[in-house]
Amino acid sequence: MSAYIFTIYLILHFLIGKFILHKLINKAGGKGYEIWIPFIGPYKAIQMVKRPKWWIVVYYIPFIGLIVYLGIIVEFLKCFGYLRFYQHILGAAAAPVYLPYIYYKENPKWIGPDEARKFKKSTIREWADALAFAIVAATLIRGFYLEAFTIPTSSMEKSLLVGDYLFVSKMSYGAKFPNTPLSFPFAHHTLPLTEKTPSYLEWIKLPYFRLPALEKIKNNDIVVFNYPEGDTVVLQHQDQSYYQLVRDYGRDLIYQQFDVTARPVDKRENYIKRCIGIAGDTIEIIDQKVFINGKDVGLPEKHQFSYKVTTDGNLLSKNLLDKLNITDPIYPDPSTPNTYQVMLTDEAVKQLQGYNFIVSVKPNIAPKGIRDNRRNLHIFPNHPDFYWNEDNFGPLWIPKKGVSIPLTKENVILYKRCITIYEGNELSEQNGKVYINGVEASEYTFKMDYYFMMGDNRHNSADSRFWGFVPEDHVVGKAVFIWLSLDPNKSLPEKVRWNRLFSFIHK
Repeated sequence: MSAYIFTIYLILHFLIGKFILHKLINKAGGKGYEIWIPFIGPYKAIQMVKRPKWWIVVYYIPFIGLIVYLGIIVEFLKCFGYLRFYQHILGAAAAPVYLPYIYYKENPKWIGPDEARKFKKSTIREWADALAFAIVAATLIRGFYLEAFTIPTSSMEKSLLVGDYLFVSKMSYGAKFPNTPLSFPFAHHTLPLTEKTPSYLEWIKLPYFRLPALEKIKNNDIVVFNYPEGDTVVLQHQDQSYYQLVRDYGRDLIYQQFDVTARPVDKRENYIKRCIGIAGDTIEIIDQKVFINGKDVGLPEKHQFSYKVTTDGNLLSKNLLDKLNITDPIYPDPSTPNTYQVMLTDEAVKQLQGYNFIVSVKPNIAPKGIRDNRRNLHIFPNHPDFYWNEDNFGPLWIPKKGVSIPLTKENVILYKRCITIYEGNELSEQNGKVYINGVEASEYTFKMDYYFMMGDNRHNSADSRFWGFVPEDHVVGKAVFIWLSLDPNKSLPEKVRWNRLFSFIHK
């Protein structure tokens, strides 16, 4: 079903639902025309079915009010003697068809709310009603207001920790409508208890649409978004980029040995990173320092980098690692005796340097301009002509909606995925010329804003340095609140990080 047909259905649901309610109210002895009058109509309808007055307040809360609207339909069905569960489901989901059918075909009789409430529900029916309400309410809240999110990896250490449970505000940047509204409740892209079965149907595909935002994305906001390279997934290796696997092993081998699938935007893996650059910014990383529009923007308060730690032969004990709050795995350096690769904060570096058995603590900084095809091809734009790495990157301009750029051989490499995959154009190059949708083009105007995301754990984060820009239609929401934090490496009661409970997330 196309977005156009689905939109028409929603309009018909509202208009026909209101029209039949108009007729039913007349049949019940009320004034049907009042249902069309804002505030008065819904209030009168709620009065007729003897539901609480606060329903009218909820009715006008965006999206949550849909529950009350459907509730009014169901209550009127009850008051006309339609008391079965399937009848209520049909009234709520298929109002444009079911309501005209019962009105014109069956000529229902008004029995009133008092008589309707004499109907005794079975225990199963009570649970079915409660479950249906909970699913609808939770789906609307999760889709348009707040969604729970768990930190699964250490890419944001120490700002956010593995085991942090967050609330993500969908309203902050404007809630976006799902591209695939037909999906199993509370499952993201895979059905529970399965490894490969999709949790959604693509019978209805909606275009990108976002509600008005409370705020714009700002530099250093912590943002949840759909993984941009998650449009194609190797099901046996979902934690790895399909495109990088193809670069490493070849497309033929991947398709011969593994299962590959495509996913719509809203069903791609959720990532959480810090927005380093917004649309229109130019980003450059020089020896790990980030420059936005030529200005050194500093580092997040609790950032981490990789260091070479050399000892006099003593081991880095677990007690020492715990004392320094070093949670990432450490690895021996095969090139240097008694040396380890360790992820450290600035504070941990200073403390380590104070121990007698520590010979040196040196930062790992990848030099600028090194030609290492395997390493360079892991870094955006994943092309041998660019010698960028995670510590020396750019300069790179971040696309901004409505801004045009001249197309050159060099920048087509940088922006080809934006033009084709994210904005739906066909691009080809022939005889030194660029063609978009079959027409020669000397410039391109972007249709969306884009963002550059990085993890605070700079040497242990798969982010925009590896796969490029995040389009605005991939943005899910803003991380705002930690409601629970559990240390996966400890047991109760030490497992609970009490100091992180019910804390707001700051930049």
